[in-house]
Amino acid sequence: MIVRIWRGWTSLENAAAYEDLLRGTIFPGIAARGIPGAGRIELLRRAEGQEVEFATIMWFADWEAVRQFAGPEMEVAVVPPAARALLSRFDARSLHYEQREQRSLRP
Repeated sequence: MIVRIWRGWTSLENAAAYEDLLRGTIFPGIAARGIPGAGRIELLRRAEGQEVEFATIMWFADWEAVRQFAGPEMEVAVVPPAARALLSRFDARSLHYEQREQRSLRP
């Protein structure tokens, strides 16, 4: 399993609009691509002074699925123009990790 992590920041004023864009347009658009091996996407949010930080965590079955999502330069961030308009800054590159273990903390 490959995990792709990316972060972007908005102003306090743009945070709700950005989250709405992700939930209503961007995430459904990714799902509609039907990429084999694309598992799930998670959205994290935290207030950080005068900005709001968002992180997305995407789960892929293998590197080929990541390439189908991101293109040949897999680390380059995929940030549509509508998202760029609401972000004050963002990571230009995404981080990728191989998941080595997943374990429940409940017995």
